[in-house]
Amino acid sequence: MCLNPNESTPNPSHFEDSDQQIANPAHRELAWEDYRELIKDMKFFDPHIHMVSRTTDDYQAMRQSGIIALIEPAFWLGQPRTGLSSFKDYYSSLVGWERFRSSQFGIKHYCTMGLNSREANNEPLAEQVMEILPLYIYKEGVVGVGEIGFDDQTAAEEKYFRLQLELAKKAKLPVQIHTPHRDKKNGTERSMAIALEHGLDPSWVIVDHNNEETVKSVLDQGFYAAFTIYPFTKMGNERMVKVVEQYGPERIMVNSAADWGISDPLAIPKTAALMKMRGISAETIRMVTYQNAIDAFGKSGQIDVSDFGSDQSGEGIDKFHGNSILRGGQQLNPSKESLVIQ
Repeated sequence: MCLNPNESTPNPSHFEDSDQQIANPAHRELAWEDYRELIKDMKFFDPHIHMVSRTTDDYQAMRQSGIIALIEPAFWLGQPRTGLSSFKDYYSSLVGWERFRSSQFGIKHYCTMGLNSREANNEPLAEQVMEILPLYIYKEGVVGVGEIGFDDQTAAEEKYFRLQLELAKKAKLPVQIHTPHRDKKNGTERSMAIALEHGLDPSWVIVDHNNEETVKSVLDQGFYAAFTIYPFTKMGNERMVKVVEQYGPERIMVNSAADWGISDPLAIPKTAALMKMRGISAETIRMVTYQNAIDAFGKSGQIDVSDFGSDQSGEGIDKFHGNSILRGGQQLNPSKESLVIQ
C-alpha cells in the first residue's frame, strides 16, 4: 500500500555533502545499463515488493540484476475488497501462484500476511478477515504478519493493529509495520509505542516506509528501519545513500515495494550501484540490501539461504493447478532487442 501522491517529502538538505556530488544534475542522467557492472555478482533480497502487480518481464529483469529472494506483503489492491472470499483468494495466491511463478525465475518467494490498515476501517469485513488469518499465517513461506499499522490513524485501524500484534506474538512471527503516508512522524511513533506496549521485542519488528524524519527514532528504539525506494512519494535512492552514510548499515534495509503505482522493481540493485559509486563498502551494501532482511525475517524459522538462486526450480513442479509460466519450451530470457518475436 504505497501509492500516495499527496505524501509530503521532507527536505533532505541536511544530508547533502558540501560538494553536492549526489545533487549534481549530471547524476540525474546516469544510465542504468552503464552502471550494472558495478554490482556484477552481487545478490539481493527485496523484503517488500508486491509481485501481484508485476509481470514476468519484471521477474526476468530482477533475476538478471541479482535479486534471488523476496518478500511479498499482503496489501490493499487499489480498491476495497467487497467480501471475505476476495481476501481468501488473495491470501491463497500469495502462498500459491505467486510462490510458483517466482520459482520459475529462480527467485525464492516469501510473504507476510495481514489485514491492511486501509481496509481495517470496514469493521464488519475486518472481523471476518481476523477469523481466517490464522489459517494463513502458519503456512509455509509466511515469514511475518504484515504489512499492518496505520493509514488515517483511526480507532478501527488501531483496534486491528493491536489484534494482529497479538496474533504475531502467538505465532512467533516478525511484524512488518506500514507507517502512514500522512502525519508520518507521529504515526510512526504511535506504531512503535503500541508494539512496545504489547510486549514485542523491537528486533522482531520491521518499521517500513521510513524517511529522514523517522529513521533516528526507529533505530534508537531498537526496531528495524526499512526504506521504500519509490519515485516521487517515498525515498529516492540518492537520499537513501545519504541515510546509509550517516547511520551505517545496522538494522537498515532497502526495498522497492514496486506495487501498481509508478515504481521500479530494480530499485535495490540500482541503489546498490549508486552506493558503490559513492564509495560505500561492499559489506555495508550487502547488509542493507541482503543480510539484514534475512536476519529480521529469518526469526520466522522459514528462511533457508541454501534455497536461494536455484535456476527454474519450480520447487519440483513445472505447473501450478495445470498452469505453466514457461509454455512450449520457452526460455527464461528471450531477447527483447529483436523486432521478431518467436
